[in-house]
Amino acid sequence: MTNHQTSSIFDLTGKVALVTGAARGIGFEIASQLAQTGARVVVLDVREAEAKTAAQLLCDGGYEAIGLGVDVRYKDQVLVAIQAVIDQWGRIDILINNAGICPLTPFPDISEAEWDLVLAVNLKGAFLCSQAVAPVMRQQQHGKIVNIASSAGQMGGLAVGLHYSASKAGVLGLTKSLARILAPVIQVNAVSPGTTETNMIQDWDENAVANIVKQIPLKRLGQPSDVAGAVLFLVSPQATFMTGQTLSVNGGLLMP
Repeated sequence: MTNHQTSSIFDLTGKVALVTGAARGIGFEIASQLAQTGARVVVLDVREAEAKTAAQLLCDGGYEAIGLGVDVRYKDQVLVAIQAVIDQWGRIDILINNAGICPLTPFPDISEAEWDLVLAVNLKGAFLCSQAVAPVMRQQQHGKIVNIASSAGQMGGLAVGLHYSASKAGVLGLTKSLARILAPVIQVNAVSPGTTETNMIQDWDENAVANIVKQIPLKRLGQPSDVAGAVLFLVSPQATFMTGQTLSVNGGLLMP
């Protein structure tokens, strides 16, 4: 968790923010930065015990947070989680669709089952969560959704599996379509990270990672805080005239 106080221009006091896949890595950093701006944070993760532990860490820091277990592949679980948040805090202002998996299986070896799993978590999950919160946000006449995509979805992955790249390209299309459908009440944008230093890449070949860094103009991997900062901007009062957009956070590897 980044130990800093966010500027008041990003003040989210009174807002309720949901972050999927938030027990660790980028998701937890996003949850942390949202909490530091005054938002009440819901840590959603398929690992329920880790979600509750992450939420407790935020509470121990003086913030308001709850942790819930949810597998975003399943609509019934998503709806139960959304209802629990409504019961707890009565509103949902922000949804961050961050949950994702990133197998490195080579194209010829990807099974049908693995393809379906990656698309279900990374793309279907974002769809189901957005579909579940949209009626709540419409009733409130306010809401912001941010989808975490990937530079792999914009340019094809350098080291990741084809199914991951395809799912993240789908997230970018989902973002644009939702932005048009849900406007003007709900803003929908995406953040597209490049390779970021999290547990997701801990098993990657060191030479492959070094080769990626060589191709990045800023000569380093991304940090979770880099991604969280972009998310914080998009959900803040400073980004009220942005929807259907993608912020690329990749150190200059891709300049769209």
